[in-house]
This record gives sequence, structure tokens and C-alpha cells, in this order.
Amino acid sequence: MAATRTFSIIKPDATRRNLTGAVTKMLEDAGLRVVASKRIQMTREQAEGFYEVHKERPFYGELCDFMTSGPVVVQVLEGEDAVKRNRDVMGATNPSDAADGTIRKSFAESIEANSVHGSDSDENAAKEIAFFFTDDEIVG
Repeated sequence: MAATRTFSIIKPDATRRNLTGAVTKMLEDAGLRVVASKRIQMTREQAEGFYEVHKERPFYGELCDFMTSGPVVVQVLEGEDAVKRNRDVMGATNPSDAADGTIRKSFAESIEANSVHGSDSDENAAKEIAFFFTDDEIVG
């Protein structure tokens, strides 16, 4: 299978605890390569636009508040079956359901502050990558 790309966010709960390197190491150890990365302070407008798919859900406002509460690291990851590989290493959304050795089992504070976001499909990965990166910023 050819290498594909996916999108990842290291969330404010993880950056606040200085876990950016530890999370990235777990991604790299899982066979993913970081081909673009930047630490940003997400604006309210960015958070609302990025999570617009959840606009009608009751947690939307709190999610946007959380994602703008501190710096995040947005990344483009590349590897064989990158979306699946990233989702496997992230673990279940609820850290209590996540398998041992996954990012969320190791680092998440709660279901809301679960340390990472990852694309759920190749189509969404392309959209999410384009939301934060221009083609010339991806230098894999």
C-alpha cells in the first residue's frame, strides 16, 4: 500500500503538560512521519470553523473553548494507511476505553481533554490538512 497522509492535533491539555515530544515519538514509533508541524494558538474563528460539523451538538461550545484555551500542535503525518495507523496509536476517544500503550490511555486527562485529534477518513484528512496548511508548508 502506498503512503497516505492524515492530520493530527496535539491538544491544549497535552501541550500544557509539555507532552508534544512524547506524543510525537509515539506517532513516529508507530511508523508515521511528520511532514508538517506548527505550534499555534487556535483562534475562536478557527476552532468554530474546524469543528463546524459538530455545531448542533451540545458539546460544541465547550469544545471550541477547550481548543482555544492554550497552544496546540497541528501536524501532517505520512505513512502506510496513515489514517488507520494514527487512529490505532491514538486509542479510543474515551481514555478509559483506550488500549494500553495508546496516546489517550497514556496521556489523556478525560474524554474531553484526550490529548489528540486525528482525521477519521482520507477525505476528512485532506480537508483538515488544507484548513491549517498550504501545499508549500508540507515538506515531507
